[in-house]
Amino acid sequence: MANYTYIARDTGGLRREGLLQAESSNDAVEALHQRGLTPTSIEEAAAEKPSKRRSVQRGRVTSAELAALCWQLSTMLDGGIAITAALEIVASDTENLQLKSILHQTFAKVSEGKPLSNGFKAFPKVFSRLSIAMIVAGETSGNLAHALHTLAEYFENRDRLNKKIKTALAYPIFVLTLISVIILAIMVFVVPRFSSIFDQLGGNLPAFTQAFMGVHELMCNNAPYLIAAIGLLIGGAVLLSRTRQGHNAFSRLILRLPIFGRLSLELFVATFCTTMATLLEAGVPVLDVFEILRGMTGNDVISGAISRTRKHITDGSSISAGMAATGFYPNMVVKMAQVGEESGSLSAILRKTSEHYERKINATIDAAIGLLEPLMIVSIGTIVLIAVIALYLPIFSISDVAS
Repeated sequence: MANYTYIARDTGGLRREGLLQAESSNDAVEALHQRGLTPTSIEEAAAEKPSKRRSVQRGRVTSAELAALCWQLSTMLDGGIAITAALEIVASDTENLQLKSILHQTFAKVSEGKPLSNGFKAFPKVFSRLSIAMIVAGETSGNLAHALHTLAEYFENRDRLNKKIKTALAYPIFVLTLISVIILAIMVFVVPRFSSIFDQLGGNLPAFTQAFMGVHELMCNNAPYLIAAIGLLIGGAVLLSRTRQGHNAFSRLILRLPIFGRLSLELFVATFCTTMATLLEAGVPVLDVFEILRGMTGNDVISGAISRTRKHITDGSSISAGMAATGFYPNMVVKMAQVGEESGSLSAILRKTSEHYERKINATIDAAIGLLEPLMIVSIGTIVLIAVIALYLPIFSISDVAS
């Protein structure tokens, strides 16, 4: 199937331009006639040679790009533009090659009379079950624009959370890299020079210096074995995490870590409340909501809690009672869900709860960075101090003897 650029006139005589996919130019003309357009020019679009910058974008569609897509489609549908025309306009504007291709293929299916959800469903790596469920709910209720609007807000919120996590991880990663570089520089450039000086001076080195030089020689002489051992440990951990027991153990370990465990739980609660509120507002059934939520996490402990909640609801419990029965959710979340069910405003209450936990996430990140800053500074200072004392102690000893 080829791409064709066209210039046409609508029934009011207005000029229309765009891009469509068809097997041949005759099929393209027929497709335009079906839309009520009279073509004046149809040309096959030249294959675009992606630049290096744009080819990097091809493999991934970000949450920000999905949010922008949903905002554009929602706005145009609210303005009375047909979904086919909206897809065509957005496809011509987007710079992401993968998303452009997806929109062209979806446009072709929608032009054949298939729903939008059917077109997006063919790309599960880009459009999750949550996205498809919300679009289906919007199509069923006849309010697709509102469903896309809600989905855009969801993608924006997810993008905001992702940026918070990246910001939180950037500082410790930078400092750990700096510490590694400092240790490597000391071991490769500084210690060997002092070692040659010690050999020329002769005599017995202080015990602290001997221990330091022994560690250096051990690391240098066994560097290949150390690297191999680290590689084996990492590979073993990866293989273990792919087994049922290993993955479950890692899932529990992550949630028990002093700072990151708390942050992981708060992130789950914020995402859980936002996603559930979004799906319920779109009209997705409660059992389907929990099934979608279960598929959104890779943590066995969290996934198991969601599955148990769904089972309790299936057995006749309310949402809040099912959550309480698992013993996993924070008490505040259970109480807020109960208030939401009793007042008939569960979605609104869940959104308020999500906002509360997002503030807690910010506080946890700030506290973690505040704790890591002095810890990292002390670590760097300790490493440099140990090296300085070990390397200069023999020189001080010689000076004392000489004096």
